[in-house]
Amino acid sequence: MTATRRDFLKLGAMGGAAALVLQFRATATGEGGEVVKTTAAAATAAAAAFSPSPWISIDAAGKVTLTVAKSEMGQGAHTSLAMILAEELGADWSTIEIRHASPGATFPDMRTSGSSSVIDSWDPLRQAGAAAREMLRAAAAARWGVPAASCRVERGRVLRERGGAIGFGELAAAAAALPVPKDPPLKAAKDYTLVGTRVPRIDGPRIVRGAAIYGLDARVPGLRRAVVARCPVFGGKARRWDAAAAMAIPGVLEVVAIPTGIAVVAADTWTAMKGRDALRVEWDEGPRAHDSTDTYRRRLAAALDAAGRTTRADGDAEAALAGAARRLHAEYHYPFQAHAPVEPMNCAARVRPDGCEIWVGTQAPNEAQRDVAKLLGIAPAAVRIHVALLGGGFGRRLAYDYVIEAVELARRVAFPVQVVWTRQDDMRHGTFQPAALQRLSAGLDAAGKPVACIHRAATFHLSMFGAFKADDPDLYDGSPWGGPDTPYAFPALRVDYAPLAAPVPTGAWRSVEYPATVFARESFVDELAHAAGRDPLALRLDLIASPGTVKRRTLELHNGDRLRRVLRLAADRAGWGGPLPPAGDGRRRGRGIACNAYHRQTMVAQVAEVSVGGDGDVRVHRVVCAIDCGQVVNLSGLEGQVESAVLWGLSATLYGRITFAGGRVEQSTYADFPVMRMCDAPRVETWTVASDLPPFGVGEQPVPPVYAAVANAVFAATGKRIRELPITAEALREGPRA
Repeated sequence: MTATRRDFLKLGAMGGAAALVLQFRATATGEGGEVVKTTAAAATAAAAAFSPSPWISIDAAGKVTLTVAKSEMGQGAHTSLAMILAEELGADWSTIEIRHASPGATFPDMRTSGSSSVIDSWDPLRQAGAAAREMLRAAAAARWGVPAASCRVERGRVLRERGGAIGFGELAAAAAALPVPKDPPLKAAKDYTLVGTRVPRIDGPRIVRGAAIYGLDARVPGLRRAVVARCPVFGGKARRWDAAAAMAIPGVLEVVAIPTGIAVVAADTWTAMKGRDALRVEWDEGPRAHDSTDTYRRRLAAALDAAGRTTRADGDAEAALAGAARRLHAEYHYPFQAHAPVEPMNCAARVRPDGCEIWVGTQAPNEAQRDVAKLLGIAPAAVRIHVALLGGGFGRRLAYDYVIEAVELARRVAFPVQVVWTRQDDMRHGTFQPAALQRLSAGLDAAGKPVACIHRAATFHLSMFGAFKADDPDLYDGSPWGGPDTPYAFPALRVDYAPLAAPVPTGAWRSVEYPATVFARESFVDELAHAAGRDPLALRLDLIASPGTVKRRTLELHNGDRLRRVLRLAADRAGWGGPLPPAGDGRRRGRGIACNAYHRQTMVAQVAEVSVGGDGDVRVHRVVCAIDCGQVVNLSGLEGQVESAVLWGLSATLYGRITFAGGRVEQSTYADFPVMRMCDAPRVETWTVASDLPPFGVGEQPVPPVYAAVANAVFAATGKRIRELPITAEALREGPRA
């Protein structure tokens, strides 16, 4: 997801006997950051005006506490943010403690999406850490009676040139009385001792010990558990149900009708599930009861047959294509996908006359707070949300339907209640990544050089972000991701986009629109290379736009050199063009390459090595990923994110899809929606490009190239093109041979 960067930095000092507090505030307007000079008295007043107060604090023992506004869902964001602070502050890494903020006037934008946690926090946290460092240094210099320039900060202490050291805790009270510097000097990258290194997860020990608190771990006095019977067909509703049969189950406390279905409340989740089974609900399945996967495929095809909207036009692509010596056409199908996080949706809520309190793992706490307040008719400040650790998000927890559902139930009962979704609930009633259909055409001249490309895409609107409005210009701007922002400079290019109203709930999925588009684009470029008798790597290097080649009002220029660099790096490390390991057992081996420039920021190239058996089974043995994401904060975290993204993409490439029959989702668990297992996981190699650019995202960015890299490797091994995901043995036995 791409969001406007709204974070500001405001610093204040709160006087006290044992604490230095630097206020770290995100505001709702503006694009940059500012440091505000204040006094201890003013900061004390400011702290009293915000609840809870977001600040960086140092106590008398020297412990540094960082309050963060970004959710942690396994991506390691909290570790990276603490590293940024510790680097500039000069803190002892072992003293850093993380606390999570709560949404409100002080933290109006806590949304965690678009791989933006580090991007949004890089400058504000560096300035906050640098300001604190300078204040501590000044306090120590005053105590010693020496110039501040003769002091340095290191591992939680201020050291003097001629000897002597004072810990942060001893200086906290004196530093708090000083004015906050407006423009503190920031460290140069060459002086980093922590940023850019490998650092273990700051929350790792608690997670491993089972001490970390996820949403499902919420423990509130008097808390009851609930599950909800929902219509198996989207848009349907309950006609009648047997509440008495459910209440006859020992431990069932209440049966309550809410907008999303029939909730069964019990002392524990298992009993609530047994009560739900006893309801025997009769459903009015509504108008979608006969929908199927084929229904939705036909709608996508009809949308492309009709006129879409052109979102990029360079030259006359139709004329150039008509005049080409050779023309190629291909159609690529991408299925619906589920998020399927390990921790299914859940939310605990308590509604009282004076307000509402919520315990939940969410990527969008401010939006949830706002809409809960509207639902209850109270002020947002009366809605308190405790943000827990998320057991996986991937964009699913940007939607907060499960929060609204829990509040709807909590307002109808006299005790706090936690609504728990089962795995089946999560798989069948979530927000799905929409299916997509892509049609590409290109022309080659007599020498095999591309002269034109037409890329047409149809997909379903992301209903998570509101009602579908076909005339909304924002719907088309830059869409589909990976189409208008293609890195390739075709002499003539047209991109058409045909969005449709979603027939089922849809939402952001890891890397959103890019997977479907990049799968089609990078597979088709491979087809062009084969048709032209060119090496797929060489053709890409030739086609990538150089700075100044593409000039458009709505698009920034690609940095062609950066993308070419990662392509060459991935190819070199993978041994592109060299011999593959012997297949053995009659398996055929191949390599495939693909790349993407994610929002013109993070550049990624991947080479996949696969083997294909005689029965069509595909094994991925190795994926080499080269990435330029600007300044690396935590190298260990980056490698983990790349490996996670590659395995995520491989799961969808080889296994995952959501299908529909009779208006119902046919999958229900990991048994019929498989994900990559450890025994099948390939070796993933991560190679980074040194950069003097600020950090860019890495959580979503390595996902899109995976699909085409594997599909192109399968072609290299078998001579058969993959134009529909997931790759199946049947497709390899029956699919198109180039």
